[in-house]
Amino acid sequence: MGYKVRFEPAGREMELAPDETILQGAMSAGVHINASCGGSGTCGKCKVKIIKGETTVPPMPMLQAWEVKEGYRLACMTKPLTDIVVEIPVESQIDSSVLRRERAGFAKVLSPQDIHQLVGGWTIDPTVFKRYLELPPATKEDNMSDLARIYRALKQEYGFDRVSTDFRAIKKMSKLLRDADWKVTVTMVLTRRGHKLVNIEPGDTVEKNYSIVVDIGTTTVFGQLLNLHECQVFGCPGFDVDGAERYTLAVASDYNPQISYGEDVISRIVYALKPGGLERLQEVVVRSINKIITELLKMANVERKYVSHMVIAGNTTMTQLFLGMNPRYIREDPYVPTANFLPPVRAIHAGIELGDHVHIYMFPMVASYLGGDIVSGVLGSGIFQRDDLTLYMDIGTNGEIVLGNKDWMMSASCSAGPAFEGGGIKFGMRATRGAIEQVRISPDTYEPMIMTIGRARAKGICGSGLIYMVAELLETGIIDQSGKFMHTLSTNRVRKGEDGYEYVLSWAGENAIGQDITLTEIDIDNLIRAKGAIYAGCKVLLNQADMTFNDLDRLIVAGGFGHYIDLEAAKIIGLLPDIPEEKFMFVGNGSLLGARLLSFSKDLLKEAERIANMMTNIELSNFPSFMDEYVAAMFLPHTDETAFPNIMKIIKAEKAA
Repeated sequence: MGYKVRFEPAGREMELAPDETILQGAMSAGVHINASCGGSGTCGKCKVKIIKGETTVPPMPMLQAWEVKEGYRLACMTKPLTDIVVEIPVESQIDSSVLRRERAGFAKVLSPQDIHQLVGGWTIDPTVFKRYLELPPATKEDNMSDLARIYRALKQEYGFDRVSTDFRAIKKMSKLLRDADWKVTVTMVLTRRGHKLVNIEPGDTVEKNYSIVVDIGTTTVFGQLLNLHECQVFGCPGFDVDGAERYTLAVASDYNPQISYGEDVISRIVYALKPGGLERLQEVVVRSINKIITELLKMANVERKYVSHMVIAGNTTMTQLFLGMNPRYIREDPYVPTANFLPPVRAIHAGIELGDHVHIYMFPMVASYLGGDIVSGVLGSGIFQRDDLTLYMDIGTNGEIVLGNKDWMMSASCSAGPAFEGGGIKFGMRATRGAIEQVRISPDTYEPMIMTIGRARAKGICGSGLIYMVAELLETGIIDQSGKFMHTLSTNRVRKGEDGYEYVLSWAGENAIGQDITLTEIDIDNLIRAKGAIYAGCKVLLNQADMTFNDLDRLIVAGGFGHYIDLEAAKIIGLLPDIPEEKFMFVGNGSLLGARLLSFSKDLLKEAERIANMMTNIELSNFPSFMDEYVAAMFLPHTDETAFPNIMKIIKAEKAA
């Protein structure tokens, strides 16, 4: 339950969660407070006065003791303890004013409960499971082999008839059975040829059965540890209550260290072709995955030997590099991967530090630039089950798009470049502590209000902050629709720098890097090119289906980046189409979503293969219309104003004001 906050003299009210600061509330309410240090409490410009209610009183060295006694607080550091009324004093309004328009704020990212409602009809039946056996000891009268004894017990107690066994399990079987007094737990895997026994452990370890799922992204590697036993025993309703999220024991992530050898997949393919390059790229990503696995196990207090299963999803290049497969022909005409469907891979053969019985299931791939991460996302988002016409977008360095429903699907991939990850931007950075992620600009004074990740002193601008920033510059008339700065504005924030005209987001004395943080016209051009590629790819797919954005029933935005996109800002710059807000759905990391579901249900494994087979991939480079659509999208929001009627009303209203 949150607290009501009223901002005076604006007269705006909103509800704040107990862990949110007053500055965050001002952002959501559209109330402008000077905050140029990114919420780190170091500039002292976001001073407010609490005239009713109680708040926290954190250390605020920027304020005098008498000010604190009189009820003054720094909005970026103060949280409500009751309903409060906040007065924004004159000194905090000198370079600011209440914004004229209401903003939609961040689009809602679906909760875990909502997400698992997307896929219906699946049952808990993991591909990898355990069974406990108490075997009668071998005697002269009952002298069948140890393996036959296990087969007999599996048939008598659990009804398993056709069972094969991994040789590694057979090698250690005899001594282990006797040391364990014939009381053992066997790990079983369902394969295309039936059930296979892959491991044997002393005693009853049925309750210790875990899976690890990993998303190998171009920029980031994410991992989760799942409890397969509890999900199987207590049930996983999936589409009506808590869903599989409750059985996710730990989550960890790390930047993909391959970044050091290239920001995008093409540059990494080029590096892989150098002597020792492929081996190096595989080595560093495997090391990162092993680090994540160690973190997951430590966080959940789980022993490594009890991990029985692993699922990995990644784009085609990341998948081949992880497995040490030559990626050369992915980037050469006719652009083909080594294989679309890969057999399970023994984890230790890939360098993963898990038991020798653990196999990795790799999500199937569609094409060179449409990989298992998208198949996993389509699985997890439930598109394959619904009549609704859906456009699925995974926005990142390489933008992947899928259009269709349960009956048909088309897919495409377009290289957006690193702008959405902060690459190619003068002060761009990835979404880490100190990155500017939200920006508001006063339409009267052109002064910014910025918020950083972790509320630390600003270090640079991340992708979501870049989208926010360009949208604000356009709305306030600081740039025109071609992304060029207006030079006649009465503000020292717009100036001519060494790279051309730029806008100063944070002065050197207010941030962590000791130099002015700016956004240049070159930066804006890079963003326009990135968003233009994504939008043009969507248009080509829709054109091939003889449809428009207005025909969509649903537009799903996936990817970690999608968590933080401000919906209205993305529409204003022309990254997302001008369609009703209720049609948008943000699912976060769709790749992990599908991988998690697949770990819990062998039925969904079959569905993943069906999804990959039913996708018709379109190579955009073979369509001349793509370049036409791309050129048309090199404008804010687009050269065709009729495609963005609501956004154009906002822009024209700002110009009139």
